[in-house]
Amino acid sequence: MADKIYPCIWFDGKGKEAAEFYCSIFENSCVKTVTGTVVIFQLCGKKFMGLNGGPVFKPNPSVSFFVKCNSIEQTDNTWNKLTEGGSALMPLDNYPWSERYGWANDKYGVSWQIMLDPQSNGRQTISPAMLFTNDMLGRAEEAIRFYTGIFPGSGTGLMARYPDGDTYAGKLMYAEYNLFGFDMIAMDGPGDHHFIFNEGVSFVVDCKDQEEVDYYWTKLTGEGGQESMCAWLKDKFGVSWQIVPSKLGELIGSPEKEKAGRAIQAMLKMKKIIITDLQKAFDGN
Repeated sequence: MADKIYPCIWFDGKGKEAAEFYCSIFENSCVKTVTGTVVIFQLCGKKFMGLNGGPVFKPNPSVSFFVKCNSIEQTDNTWNKLTEGGSALMPLDNYPWSERYGWANDKYGVSWQIMLDPQSNGRQTISPAMLFTNDMLGRAEEAIRFYTGIFPGSGTGLMARYPDGDTYAGKLMYAEYNLFGFDMIAMDGPGDHHFIFNEGVSFVVDCKDQEEVDYYWTKLTGEGGQESMCAWLKDKFGVSWQIVPSKLGELIGSPEKEKAGRAIQAMLKMKKIIITDLQKAFDGN
């Protein structure tokens, strides 16, 4: 289902600037909507949200964006543009898995993996990639099974493991899966990493009604997840999600400013969004 799930990147007041920067790099990309707090944009045909949330949270490599390119020229150009003002975590080079690959943080702190993929069928693609490190090392496969068991129409693809004899034998070196047709990647990340999942990159789930909100909220907070505020939660792996009914945007985005303000105030007091309570606040009841 198109845009049922999409990533949200936390920015410190530079959401619009970052969105325009990314749209200048990737094909089939454009800025869709800009408000004071939120920018909606499209990269390689996929929906993204930029949130101007201030300095509280910052993206880190625990969730990166994996870009597959169809030529060396495209790979090099994408890398050169994204790393302008940023920093390389793994330099663009020849690796066993690709003759052209690199991992970098851009100037906004967002993490990208850029790879030449001759199987890309002539189109550039972007997929969020979760890196399971530190206490979460070895739980990538568990996470894939957890997520695909929650979202209908999900499935798994390539599952590449560390080989027998390796210290991390059996753990996931690289895996592809999809949720509602939304392509995702997961990897176990051995080594000493100074980052964990945080709100810097979250995943929005658009819900048509309260039944869907209740379902995803219950499933994703289950088995040790945590409720947060204003539609936000963390699952048992520490990954952040926003469970958002379509009605929320309609009410808080209403041109009737006084009514929208009441809805916003009601939302700020909620953890899970209760649509009837939002509507009552909007109506002044």
